[in-house]
Amino acid sequence: MVPYNHTEFINIVTDLVNNNYISMDRIDDAARRILRVKFTLGLFETPLADETLVDQLGSQKQAHRDLAREAVRKSLVLLKNGENADAPVLPLPKKASRILVAGSHANNMGYQCGGWTATWQGVDGNNYTAGTTILSGISAAADPSTEIVYSKNPDADFVKSNNFSYAIVVVGETPYAETAGDSLNLTIAEPGPSTIVNICGNVKCVVVTVSGRPVVIEPYDSQIDALVAAWLPGTEGQGVADVLFGDYGFTGKLPRTWFKTVDQLPMNVGDSHYDPLFPYDFGLTTKPVNAS
Repeated sequence: MVPYNHTEFINIVTDLVNNNYISMDRIDDAARRILRVKFTLGLFETPLADETLVDQLGSQKQAHRDLAREAVRKSLVLLKNGENADAPVLPLPKKASRILVAGSHANNMGYQCGGWTATWQGVDGNNYTAGTTILSGISAAADPSTEIVYSKNPDADFVKSNNFSYAIVVVGETPYAETAGDSLNLTIAEPGPSTIVNICGNVKCVVVTVSGRPVVIEPYDSQIDALVAAWLPGTEGQGVADVLFGDYGFTGKLPRTWFKTVDQLPMNVGDSHYDPLFPYDFGLTTKPVNAS
């Protein structure tokens, strides 16, 4: 994977072999493994891909988008749904006087898709592919009489003075791939934390995290009424709205442990210090609003 400086790579490896740092047996073993896979795949007999379905790529057919939307619904994980003594916050009522939608990730298709998509490291904005942002999905799902107010990072005074029925806050990581995603703190990108504090301290709020992995949420957990891990939902943000408003129930489970602090890492089930914020395989469930 050195397409732009392969000659330098060849020279370095040759020098390491000549100076007995790497044996020829090790080189032969690496080459043998690659060749075995290529022979198994039949790449030498048929080096080009089957183009039978090439017209389907990027076709944006409704059936494809419907399947992607279903995948979003099923992958969401409900981590918190009110305090134990309170009534559940989700599903949200579609009919409300005024709903605040906020956060850096609420109206950003590039952030929803993450890295290794339109470009290697991902993009910022809505101009790179067709689809539906989470904000658009919420607007389409809410009752026509409900006023949707979008503010990317409102201050506390704005929240207090607008008499919102509730707020949906969508924050998370900015796109990355490979080494660019390495992080020692695993925090939500700014101004996400301040958005959570400004809103959730002043109105009932649902926080939706958009990220490729668990992120630090414990400092804000007590202020959050409901918490949803949306991972990287891709182009079909309406799949998030489908579940928030109860057209479908939450069914997803955590594929890995959600830590309290990065100081706990690495941490896995069975460790003596296993004390997660949310354990592996955790996920609250809800039923569709119209279920009998």
